[in-house]
Amino acid sequence: MQIQDLPYPDPGVPDARSGPRFLWWLFRNQRGGQLKALAWGLLHFLSVSALPFCVGVAVQAVVDRSGAQLALAGGLLILCCIGNALGDTFLHRTAVTNWITAAARVQQVLARKASQLGSALTRRVAAGEVVAVSTGDVEKIGWFVEAWSRFTAAAVTLVVVCVGLVVYQPALGVIVAVGLPVLALAVLPLLPPATRRADLQREKAGRATELASDTVAGLRVLRGIGGEELFLDRYRRASQEVRHAAVRSARMWALISAIQVLLPGLLLIAVVWYGVHLARQGRVTVGELVTVYSSIMILTYPLRHFEEIAMAYSFSRPSARRAARVLSLERATDTTGTRDGSEPPGGDLYDPATGLLAPAGRLTAVVCGDPDAAGRLAERLGGHPSEEGAASVLLGGVPLDELPLDSARTAVLVQDKDPVLLSGTLRELLDVPRSGDVGAEEALAAAQCADVLAALVQGSLDADDPMDARITERGRSLSGGQRQRLALARSLITNPEVLVLDEPTSAVDSHTEARIAEGVRDLRAGRTTVVFTSSPLLLDRADRVVLIHDGEVAAVGVHRELVRSEPRYRVVVTRETDDEAALSRGFSELHEKELQEIEESA
Repeated sequence: MQIQDLPYPDPGVPDARSGPRFLWWLFRNQRGGQLKALAWGLLHFLSVSALPFCVGVAVQAVVDRSGAQLALAGGLLILCCIGNALGDTFLHRTAVTNWITAAARVQQVLARKASQLGSALTRRVAAGEVVAVSTGDVEKIGWFVEAWSRFTAAAVTLVVVCVGLVVYQPALGVIVAVGLPVLALAVLPLLPPATRRADLQREKAGRATELASDTVAGLRVLRGIGGEELFLDRYRRASQEVRHAAVRSARMWALISAIQVLLPGLLLIAVVWYGVHLARQGRVTVGELVTVYSSIMILTYPLRHFEEIAMAYSFSRPSARRAARVLSLERATDTTGTRDGSEPPGGDLYDPATGLLAPAGRLTAVVCGDPDAAGRLAERLGGHPSEEGAASVLLGGVPLDELPLDSARTAVLVQDKDPVLLSGTLRELLDVPRSGDVGAEEALAAAQCADVLAALVQGSLDADDPMDARITERGRSLSGGQRQRLALARSLITNPEVLVLDEPTSAVDSHTEARIAEGVRDLRAGRTTVVFTSSPLLLDRADRVVLIHDGEVAAVGVHRELVRSEPRYRVVVTRETDDEAALSRGFSELHEKELQEIEESA
């Protein structure tokens, strides 16, 4: 896979049982790139490691006054330089490719998981953590996957050089062969505390990211209650904790780096001292001493990759663990389905858990005294049951969880009470999958967005057409009611078989709400629409009103009949207090008693 071929047609199914298993899955899916990096890494490291041998031959040729040996040394140096240049160039190219493609694979599987879970994702994982996983954690994971092949090439090079030195000059080569593994393994006792400090740093950084995300998202509300300084102080404390953790982690890695410099220096001193002693005895030549000395100097370069792989693993392990946690989340129902979803079903929408029935082609309003229960029911109608084992909603007698996820979402669209507007132009906002039966103008008109369009044009410097006006991140430049109406227009333009709206006009004034009710009713004529609301204006225009009480259907009718005959409905819709409801029931009972007495006397 090359960078220009991204994204992957199919990123695969990740092994999300643990962080290390996820890293191993990534490595296995990049065997081709890893083998290329290993081959170029070996060429690069072996070419660099062969330079001391060439220098030693050249020095000895000068001592022996041999022109042939000097020419041989020059030819070998040219070959080593060519191999070094080619290996370094293509190793860097392959390593960057491995890094980017690994990160892209992680981002694709995360995006696919977010698409499968839908709104359930942010209820089970904090939004800030999702942001941290899909940004900084992706880079750390890609770093480790890329660094592994370079580390393997460096390790193979050390083994080859040690064996070569033992064969070339046994007296000094044995010292190097024994000393280099000690150098490579000397930092192992420091890795566990370094890893723990790195984990702590990543954990605190993740918390700070979550806090920053929540603070920015709620900045308007915080300003309204004068709480922005309180939250900013919390973020300052969190960022200071991240800084302290980063400093403690950096100190440990600085100690590891110092050891990686100190121990090779001590080995070099020992080899030079012993080599000079052997040279005086005539047991080694000057060229051999220079070769061994230069080899130790050069080998500090591949040794650095031992430190890098340890650092990469320490930083990528918590990142991989967090990514695996997100990827291990599953919907309460199957995402593949067991039925053919080529033709989405139609018909009545029925929820066995509550007994709610929304007849096909009609506008059904649902009244529920508990807003949280209403939200859970709306999600269940969209095929997202909040509990394992919950009965699936039926559409035309077909369980939604037996349909492929794409087919279920095509058939049923749920707009929750807090819709999100992505940044971009209004044209891009309304560029969503749709049936084509409803145009943008019709949807915007039904949602009463005329003043919203005027506000967008007025706030844009270079857009005369409202469709080209830009919407800021999450629509923060708009009021709550304006955001609701744009989100409603986006839902209407898709024109799904079943549209479920959860409090679509809670932030809209009554006059606009009445016009929206008429617009939605006219535009959705012949389509199934379910509206969760307690607004009398919406309820009065519904074909059918259903009262949900204690998790089940308590009453069905039209708004004006239920207001007169159902006290529980009246309490929710008219906001009656308990005393007022009791008084109302008393008058109703007295009136019924009087009517009964009149009938008996007659």
